[in-house]
Amino acid sequence: MIEMRIVGVRVEMTNQQPILLLAEVSGPRSLPIVIGQVEANAIAMHLEGMRPPRPLTHDLLGNVITALGRKVEQVRVVDFREGTYFGELAFDDGTTVSARPSDAVALAVRADIPVFVEEAVLDEAGVIVPVDGESDAEDADEAESPEAAEEEVERFREFLDSVSPEDFGGEKG
Repeated sequence: MIEMRIVGVRVEMTNQQPILLLAEVSGPRSLPIVIGQVEANAIAMHLEGMRPPRPLTHDLLGNVITALGRKVEQVRVVDFREGTYFGELAFDDGTTVSARPSDAVALAVRADIPVFVEEAVLDEAGVIVPVDGESDAEDADEAESPEAAEEEVERFREFLDSVSPEDFGGEKG
């Protein structure tokens, strides 16, 4: 399993399709996942620091898990078949529950849960988002700065403008 970080959510311009982007913590690959609008809003809203006055569905799920005395230790993207990503929640007692990656990530951003992807999934569906004119050393030096995050999101936007959802296997995340 490879640890990923949540880069953000962007709407693909031609089809108005939301895409979630995960990036390797210690590598060059990214995993773009076409997701639904509701999940995209739930993820983006939380990443932007917006907190609703009442719990939304993913907040409720996290609250129920906590109330039952459990903890989700990892969110995992475990498979990619016929254009569909498959995920799971891994609990503190070893239990795993199947989940759409978009729902799992919406929970992960709320509860600060790490996200992992199977190596085989990254091998099949991972992409390298082009970095114009930057070296790997520069990327490593800037990886933690807010400016670097902004630049990465901008590269992601440019990348998305040059591809279509069909390049990622359709809307099934």
